[in-house]
Amino acid sequence: MFGDIMGMMGKLKEAQAKVEETKKRLDTVLIDEQSSDNLLRVTVTANREIKSIEIDDELMKDKEQLEDYLILTLNKAITKASEVHETEIAAVAKEGMPSIPGMDGLFK
Repeated sequence: MFGDIMGMMGKLKEAQAKVEETKKRLDTVLIDEQSSDNLLRVTVTANREIKSIEIDDELMKDKEQLEDYLILTLNKAITKASEVHETEIAAVAKEGMPSIPGMDGLFK
C-alpha cells in the first residue's frame, strides 16, 4: 500500500508539472475578437491577458460608444480564452491523474 501511495504522489507531481507547462504554453495561444462592425479588435492570450487593442478612429469620437465596444468585445474575448484555458488544463489534469478506486466517475 505504501508503494501505491508513493506512486500516486509521483503521478500527482507529474500532473502538476504538466499543468504548469500547459499554463506557460497558453501564454502563446492568442484569441482574436472583434466588434460586429470591425471598429474594435482585441487579442488576448488563453491565460486571459490582453495583448493588443486596435480602435478605429471612428470610435474615438464617442467616448461612451468606445467604452461599450470595449466592454462587449473584451468580454467575448475573455469568455473564449476561458473556454480554451479550462479545456486545456482539464485535459492535462485528467491525463495525469492516478487511478484512484471510486474516483473514476469524477473526471469525465
